[in-house]
Amino acid sequence: MTTTMLLLLIFIVIISVLFFIRFQNYWTRKGLIPHVQPVPFFGNTLPVLFRRTHTISEYICETYNLFPTARYVGGMQFHTPIIILRDPDLIRDMCIKYFDYLPDHMGLFPENTDPLFGKNLFVLRGDKWREMRNALSPSFTGSKMKFIFKLIYECSTNFVQYFLDNPEVTNSVNVKDCFSRYTIDVIATSAFGITVNSVKDRDNEFHRHGVEAADFSGIGRGLKIMLARYCTTFMKFIGEPILSRSTTRFFKTIIQQTVKKRKELNINRPDMINFIIEACQNEDGKELSNDDIVGHAFMFLLAGFATSATVMGFLAHELAVNPKIQEKQRNEVDQFTKENDEITYDTLSKMKYLDMVISETLRKYPPNAMMDRLCAKKFTLPKSTPDSEEYTIEPNSLIWLPIYALHHDPKYFPDPEKFSPERFSDENKDNINPYTYIPFGVGPQKCIGNRFALMEIKILFVHLLKNFILEREERTRHPIKFEKGFLVIAKGELWIKFTRRED
Repeated sequence: MTTTMLLLLIFIVIISVLFFIRFQNYWTRKGLIPHVQPVPFFGNTLPVLFRRTHTISEYICETYNLFPTARYVGGMQFHTPIIILRDPDLIRDMCIKYFDYLPDHMGLFPENTDPLFGKNLFVLRGDKWREMRNALSPSFTGSKMKFIFKLIYECSTNFVQYFLDNPEVTNSVNVKDCFSRYTIDVIATSAFGITVNSVKDRDNEFHRHGVEAADFSGIGRGLKIMLARYCTTFMKFIGEPILSRSTTRFFKTIIQQTVKKRKELNINRPDMINFIIEACQNEDGKELSNDDIVGHAFMFLLAGFATSATVMGFLAHELAVNPKIQEKQRNEVDQFTKENDEITYDTLSKMKYLDMVISETLRKYPPNAMMDRLCAKKFTLPKSTPDSEEYTIEPNSLIWLPIYALHHDPKYFPDPEKFSPERFSDENKDNINPYTYIPFGVGPQKCIGNRFALMEIKILFVHLLKNFILEREERTRHPIKFEKGFLVIAKGELWIKFTRRED
């Protein structure tokens, strides 16, 4: 090795060490702000990043509980400072009152990296996000949900009918799998304009590509996301999509054929494709491109497929292990359907106990353990503790909302591991601080599709409880353990039994 090369290597090592020391001591320099000591390169996310020691729920709760009197806690995501908010009043202020300071999510990669993901509300920032959010919001009003209700109703009918017609499979049902098939059918009919029955036709093409699209756990997908984030120019140059080329082509082809057929035959179907076209129509009458429509439809797939199915799995499990709660829920279903077997949108809205049961499921098992906000403008927080100093958040720093930890804080929800729908009764729900219960987020960034998700869950469980009793089977495990990773997902399968009602 030449002297020049050796000096260059020494220089690089010194610079690297100084860089790491700087971020290693970042919070110490900020004036006794409660914080978790970061490790080089990875900050505080190492236990979750490699899925070795922590689930995301364990990590969030552990960090949240380290400083029980602090209003917020400092941390690092790689070399990006993080503020984990513990105080509900601060959550309210930061996410609503001062929303302009924290308008965006971090995002996995720049919006122009991928044609499908680039139209997604999870990726868009600033004015583009605001314009798209305003354009899409009318698609999720109550009146639009009434139109789309019939499509979801048909999916739930097909789902329940499969188990009525095949009693041999009801003694042992993997609800993680079967509910994912239901939600993919809902997405197919409501967002892509096609009809499939995935619980019956188990290897249909839409389900296969939908599962592939929503799976972010593989090494290949993770590598693509990393390259898209840190080597954006390279990914754009080689034209490699985040999804596989076959899956990208599949969804584009569906939309292209559907739009073409509707134009030729003047079809006006009450689904998300029509709503999207109506909502995003430009003032000059310019039509959306197929990429635009695919991108927006694909947003529903990402947001509504795995998360809704996961919530349904937890809900079915809790009903199976809490038969008294299930019986009370079944009595409500029978009360509202005894005179008319057909379920209506208005019927669902009257089922208060069903609202309570779903709300408690979302409290105990929020789909996202945390949500982030990206700082756009410098902002000063009050002291975290009486002994610390005020902290000024710099642009591109992160705010984390510790949803899972808030939902499991006994200060706000006594005996938090107990499944108790009564927390959300008319008598009790007003005692809940609205900024301690945020399963869909809070403020203008709140999930746009929460009304849609709740409707598809309610329809299915009313159908299920009209026909079956959900019971434990030999593989039912309680309490549920979670997968190691960044989402609240049950570890392994969730097995219960569907017993046909005789009454």
